[in-house]
Amino acid sequence: MTDLLVLAAFILSFIAFARTRQANERFTRDIAFLQSEIARLSAERPSIESVPGAAVTDVPVLETQATEAGDGERREAMVEAEAAGEEAVPDLEETEPQKPRESFESWLGARWAVWVGGIALALGGIFLVKVSIDAGLLSPAVRLVLAALFGAALMAGGEMIRRRGPADGEQRFANAMIPGILTAAGAVTLLGAIFAAHAVYDFIGPTTAFVLMGLVSFLVLGLSLRHGQALAGLGLAASLVTPLLIDADDPSPWSLFTFLSLVWLASTATARIGRWRIVPAFANIGLALWGTVYLIAEDPAVTLPVSLSLLVLIAGHAYVWPAGADDAEPEEREPTEEALPVAEDTATGAGETSETPVTAPRRTPCWRRLLLPRHAPIILTGAFAVLMTGLSLIGPLTETDGNPTFEFLAVTAALGLLGALRARAVTASLTAGLMAILGVSTLASLPLLLELSSIGVVAERSFATSPVAALSLAAIFIGLCAFALHRHPGRHRFAILWSGLAAITSVACIGLSFLIIGTYSFDPVHGLAATVAAIAFLALADIFTRRNPSFPILAQGLLLAGALGQLVIAAHALSDGLWTVLAMAVFAVAFIAATRVRSWAALPWVGALGFVFVLARIGWEPTIVGPLALGRTPVLNALLPGYGIPALFALWSAYTLRDWPSDRLRNMLQAIASLFGLLTLAILVRHAMNGGQLQGGAPSLSEQSIYTLLVIGASAILMRLDLSRPGSFFRYGSIGLGAVSLLMTLFAHLVGLNPYLTGELLGPYPVFDLLLIGYLLPGIAYAALARMAVGRRPPAFVAALATAAAVLVFAWATLSVRRAWQGPSIADWKGFLAGETYTYSVVWLALGVLLLVASLRFHSRSMRIVSGVLVFVTVLKVFLFDMANLEGLLRALSFMGLGIVLIGIGLFYQKVLTSRPKPSADVLPGTGA
Repeated sequence: MTDLLVLAAFILSFIAFARTRQANERFTRDIAFLQSEIARLSAERPSIESVPGAAVTDVPVLETQATEAGDGERREAMVEAEAAGEEAVPDLEETEPQKPRESFESWLGARWAVWVGGIALALGGIFLVKVSIDAGLLSPAVRLVLAALFGAALMAGGEMIRRRGPADGEQRFANAMIPGILTAAGAVTLLGAIFAAHAVYDFIGPTTAFVLMGLVSFLVLGLSLRHGQALAGLGLAASLVTPLLIDADDPSPWSLFTFLSLVWLASTATARIGRWRIVPAFANIGLALWGTVYLIAEDPAVTLPVSLSLLVLIAGHAYVWPAGADDAEPEEREPTEEALPVAEDTATGAGETSETPVTAPRRTPCWRRLLLPRHAPIILTGAFAVLMTGLSLIGPLTETDGNPTFEFLAVTAALGLLGALRARAVTASLTAGLMAILGVSTLASLPLLLELSSIGVVAERSFATSPVAALSLAAIFIGLCAFALHRHPGRHRFAILWSGLAAITSVACIGLSFLIIGTYSFDPVHGLAATVAAIAFLALADIFTRRNPSFPILAQGLLLAGALGQLVIAAHALSDGLWTVLAMAVFAVAFIAATRVRSWAALPWVGALGFVFVLARIGWEPTIVGPLALGRTPVLNALLPGYGIPALFALWSAYTLRDWPSDRLRNMLQAIASLFGLLTLAILVRHAMNGGQLQGGAPSLSEQSIYTLLVIGASAILMRLDLSRPGSFFRYGSIGLGAVSLLMTLFAHLVGLNPYLTGELLGPYPVFDLLLIGYLLPGIAYAALARMAVGRRPPAFVAALATAAAVLVFAWATLSVRRAWQGPSIADWKGFLAGETYTYSVVWLALGVLLLVASLRFHSRSMRIVSGVLVFVTVLKVFLFDMANLEGLLRALSFMGLGIVLIGIGLFYQKVLTSRPKPSADVLPGTGA
């Protein structure tokens, strides 16, 4: 049975080979025929064009025009690149002609037969070896020699066929080239023979086998330049697998990673010549897997050869492939007007050409082109390889003899340098920033992991370098930012990206180190480092803004934001409590004040961001100095300067930039200043009303009333500011605060904190009690705000304010009546007295009459309407409630008084309506009725 299989394999091999050769000969004849036809048509075309009136086919003309147009676009792009001062590198890949669609016959005869033939050859060799082993015909040494000769013969045959094959075979059949298939089969046979000689028969030692397999792999990589990328992938795979196949007693990491580095360089250099992108990407992944597995599995691991292999990978990306392949592309292309010649006027026969400006639209690249260039697979996989292996150097699962921290710093710096050196490798720099942040977190957290870990592997190494690593990484990225901005001055998106990367990475590194292992009360190491970093960012912003007038505003703002972030860290590291908040406020206002020295558009925005940081710091610790250190003296405590001084700085900043061109900035600063002012007053009230504590329970009615009055006052202030200097923030801010106060009144004063429902005591003194501050004063404030808003705010908003004022005054009068009859406690469970019920009617009627008199004084129709509503409610109460509950004299007095008042009101209305003209529109106090 085995003999039959061997025979069948060889028969299939010869049939496939013959069929493929016939197909190649047929395709060669067809190509020769087409070439002769093209030559004949080219020779006949001049004679046709020389005949007057001869018609020329459209297809050649269109093809010629398309070719000329394509050449013109390529020439145009190269001219632009040269004008930008950059090297014009033609895109060889994108200028390749589009391949025609392959027919079924071509696929079946030229591809399928080749693949099956290669598989058949491999099976034939395997079965032949198996037959010789089973029959005992040949010794192991002879069998191995024959296998090696067979593999060499296949590789030689592949080279011979390649030289004799058609010139365009590689373009037409790509990965189905017969020479490549034969070479691959021969390489597999050779590698198998070497492995069997070492692992099965022990004829050669591990070193000899390692060297021989490596030589075969390198030979395959070299031959791939002639046979295509698929063969290069085979050579790469064989090289990466070779160390696994060699079982050495004491493997040397230096030998291993030297070999892997050479394999990586060889595959990358080969890809550079062939302009391939897939093979180097797989080479990056293979090196990363080897490095990570070795570091985790080996105990202890030697980290230096791994680090050197990563540096080789980074240097290869910088100078071998893709190197500067994409850097010559201009970053921005704007539509330009060019003078394009117009064809001569055949109608007039003038024979002259004219130039007409024509706008040539061109594709404007975006961020995607910068982050994902043509060679993105190589850069992305390389950055991932360095990230994964670099973090494994210092990871908790890696056992090492020494301290690999400085190796980690070198690898991270090299990866960042790659992104600063090559404009289209910014993803490498972004990965380096992520690697730095994760590395600082890992190094700073390892001591805690050692304390908490009871199982598993946690590296034991010196942790004294943790702050050194964090500060070094911050300095590295600031330096790389300066280098990148200097090397690529005309790339705006590149400048924005690097400015943001340096700011975020440096602030994160120093900040994480301070938070995890720093001393919060006083840490001079982190504080001074952050101060120096802030000065460096300010210097970068000043240097590049003065050097390049078109330096992006966003990049400038990111550099200044980096300086602000470092100053915030310095404030926390060098001070504590109140002084930290004051220092942050000083830094914020300093950026605002700097606008008088430097007219940078980003300065005030960064200052506003500084005030946001102050708010965040206050939100994190509202007591400023801590609950235990905060005094109980009202007003005169740490809250006054902690909230008041930043509020004053914010108000000064808003006033200083009142004429700044940006409306958004003015609105933002005005909002921050208003918020600080309200927050200062509210926090002082909270402290005073809760016995010197801020973390008390729900506020009382008196405390809530103060908050409501503050919000109403803030709305009035913003409205007054809007009258003197109109602005969208003042307008909408006053409306927003008014709406907030209305919600506070509805849910707190009337429902949630109403002493009738809660049972809260009103105090010992009538009139001057809780009802005064809880209802009457807010009612008067709403009335004043409504009068100010007439004609200046929407009518619905004015009506809501007036209604709130009437409701609060009505609630004050009603609850005051209950207090007069019930005492300081007016809880609902105490019920109602007969005299109390009658008094409600009297007071409500009196309020209605007062509103009528006031409407005559202020010429307000709305006040008359509110008065009418109140009288109507009183009438309903008398007829529905008093009639059923009052008896005797009180019932009679109730109805007599109601009748007298109603008659008086009727006389009043008759007098008003007959003596004054009917108003054309509703007005409120302060306007004519």
